[in-house]
Amino acid sequence: MKNLSKPIAIILILLIVVASNALYVISEVERGVALRFGEMIQADIKPGLHMKTPFIDNIRRFDARILTVDAQPASFFTVENKRLIVDSYAKWRISDVETYYKATGGSERTAESRLANRINAGLRDQFGTLTLQEVVSGERDALMKNITDSLNNTVLQELGVEIVDVRVKRIDLPPEVSNQVYRRMTAERNKEAQELRSTGKEKAEKIRASADRERTIELANAYRDAEELRGQGDADAARIYAEAYEQDPEFYAFVRSLNAYKSSFSNKGDILLVEPDSDFFKYLNQQKGQ
Repeated sequence: MKNLSKPIAIILILLIVVASNALYVISEVERGVALRFGEMIQADIKPGLHMKTPFIDNIRRFDARILTVDAQPASFFTVENKRLIVDSYAKWRISDVETYYKATGGSERTAESRLANRINAGLRDQFGTLTLQEVVSGERDALMKNITDSLNNTVLQELGVEIVDVRVKRIDLPPEVSNQVYRRMTAERNKEAQELRSTGKEKAEKIRASADRERTIELANAYRDAEELRGQGDADAARIYAEAYEQDPEFYAFVRSLNAYKSSFSNKGDILLVEPDSDFFKYLNQQKGQ
C-alpha cells in the first residue's frame, strides 16, 4: 500500500499542476489574447473562466480601463507665427485588442509613446490654423473636440485604441516674448480702466449737475411757498390789526404807545431825547390818564 500511495500522490500533484495551468481567468477590467508559440490564436478574450493548452498556450492580459497619456510640453506656432509652449494630456482605452497587440506588442509604454507623438502632431496642425486670441479664448473645448475626432480617425486603425478626450493643462509663452506680451496686456488693461474711469466721471458729473439743478428747483419752490405763506400771514395780521383798530381806535393807540414805551425803556442805560410836548408822551402827559 505504501508503495502505491507515492505514485498516486505524484499523479494527483501533476493533475493539479496541469489543471492550474490549463485554467485562467480574465477579469472585467482586462482584455486578453491567447498565443501559441508566439502566434495569436484567439483575440479579445471575454471576461470569465477559460481553458487553454497547458504549457503551450500563453495568455497576455491588458488593462481595459481608461488610461492617461501625459505628453511632454511641446512648442507650437500659431497662424500669426507666435510660438506657444503647450502641456497636454489625453485619455485613451483599448478598442481593438488584436490591432493593439500587433501594433505595440502589448506594451503600454509603446502605445503611450506613439499616442503622445500623434497628439502633438494634431495639436500642431490645429494651432497652426488659429490666432493667439482664439487659442486662449473660450473656444478651446471645440478645438479639443476637433483634435479628438481627428486622432480617432487614425489611431483606431493603426493602434487599435480609442481617444476618449484630449485636454490642454497649460499654455505658456516663451520667456523671450512673455514680458513683452505682459506689458502690452497691461497697457491694454490700463487703457480700458482709464476709459471706464472717464465714463464714470462723465456719468458722475451728469448726476451731480442733475442733483444740483433739482436742489435749486426745490429751494426756489420752497422759497416761493414760504414767501406766499409769509405774505398771507402778513395780510391776515394786517387785517386783524385793522379790525381791532376799527373796534376801538383810541384803545388801540394806547396799547401801541405802551408797547413803544416798553421797547424804548427796556434797558436802564437807554437815553431818549424828544421834546416834552411830543406825541410820544401823549398819554404820559395826561394827568387824568385819559
